[in-house]
Amino acid sequence: MSEYILEHKFNKPREQVWKAWTQPEKLSHWYGPNIETIIHKLDLRVNGFWYCEMKWGDNSMYQSGEYLEIVPPKKLVWLHSTTDANWNIMAMPNNWPRTMHSTITLEESDGVTTQVLTWIPHDANETELACFENAKDDVGKGWSAGMQLLEEMLA
Repeated sequence: MSEYILEHKFNKPREQVWKAWTQPEKLSHWYGPNIETIIHKLDLRVNGFWYCEMKWGDNSMYQSGEYLEIVPPKKLVWLHSTTDANWNIMAMPNNWPRTMHSTITLEESDGVTTQVLTWIPHDANETELACFENAKDDVGKGWSAGMQLLEEMLA
């Protein structure tokens, strides 16, 4: 199975990290590093959606997530997609998978929270899976930059 896994440790309680993923004002601070991030909607319930716009200059990229599982403050599962400005899922250039099955787990021990992010292409064809495999290093750079901003925000 093709997957991307990122583990990150925060010297903060799990509840604080959970809030960074589930409160719009916190999520917009670190998600989409080095650009303006606008959370248009965050309906934190199973089958609820979040809508996000990432802006740089006159350009915008839109994303949506549909929550599949929510276990506060331990686990968050959603389908993550790139959309048009009306939140319709769209195909990405270069055969990137249309939708990612995304999972965050948070475990706390002695005041340190271990976060594990897992990204798996959802209903992807062979070409999309190959694109995902070839892009893992770039995906890692983006998520790592976001984790650095999250670390700074939590400090």
